[in-house]
Amino acid sequence: MAGKFKIVLGVVIGACAVVLAPSIAMAQAYPTKPVRFVVPYAPGGPFDEIARVVGQRLTAVWGQQVLVDNRSGAGGSIGADVVAKSPPDGYTMLLGNSGPITVNPNLRRDLQYDSLRDLAPVTQIVAAPMVLVVHPSLPVYSVKDLVKLAKNNPGRLNYASAGIGNLQHLGMESLQSMAKIKMSHVPYKGAAPAFIDLLSGQVDLMFANIVGVLPHVWSGKVRAIAVSASGGAPALPGIPGVAATLPQFHLDGWMGILVRAGTPPEVIARMHKDIAAVVEGKDFRERFEKRGAEITVGGPEGLARIIRGELVLYGNIIKTAGIKPE
Repeated sequence: MAGKFKIVLGVVIGACAVVLAPSIAMAQAYPTKPVRFVVPYAPGGPFDEIARVVGQRLTAVWGQQVLVDNRSGAGGSIGADVVAKSPPDGYTMLLGNSGPITVNPNLRRDLQYDSLRDLAPVTQIVAAPMVLVVHPSLPVYSVKDLVKLAKNNPGRLNYASAGIGNLQHLGMESLQSMAKIKMSHVPYKGAAPAFIDLLSGQVDLMFANIVGVLPHVWSGKVRAIAVSASGGAPALPGIPGVAATLPQFHLDGWMGILVRAGTPPEVIARMHKDIAAVVEGKDFRERFEKRGAEITVGGPEGLARIIRGELVLYGNIIKTAGIKPE
């Protein structure tokens, strides 16, 4: 009897080894050809820069070219759709963020993908909160000052954003709702023209990505009064989170890697390990942390938790603010 059991057990183990061997071999061999790295925004911004640095480092690690492919448009949804329709093999990656992954699914009726069904998280790579900045001519030095001024002048303060439903817009709508104030929204076609008008004083304030705005804060061209993340940001010591005044407020921007759903778990695990080694390297960390980005590598489940939570969060903000899906 014992002999028969050993024989059966050996057959089962052998069968499992046969089944697992191709997957293990695939992960060990990956990649065997160039990898496409889709950036859902135009060249020249923080996303493009981070993608190119990560791509260069991964090219050295993998011995295969990692080719950055900028596919901008529709708030990042065009690039996300490219990856959602790619083969599930790990050879097309997306540098994603809240826009195409958790905001647009709540905002756009024309999406051709489902961010939970069609995309698989690999890992977050950086956390990059927004900074609430005002033009230096505005007599505002804190969120309390802003709330007081806005209450005394309902609708007269104007804020810029990169467009309807953009994270900058949703952040300000959430702030207004919590503080019970009303300001005028001036949407632009992108963050760059919005920020240019803030610098010139055409608009009073805006939420801006910390990676791009820090040099302007340090030069005094804009004044930082708060950080969207509740704990503030190490690059801006002394500048509190909005939550110091409005305790429920917390928005923390992120960048992360996603691939087509159905990509073998072994390939995703290999990608996660190698990407983590790249972004946690001293040169990458020093380059971007001094500009406000925090290196954060949480793996597939860590990024999945962020996505699930934000889908609910931004859905509630959009509903409360009465922002209509396009």
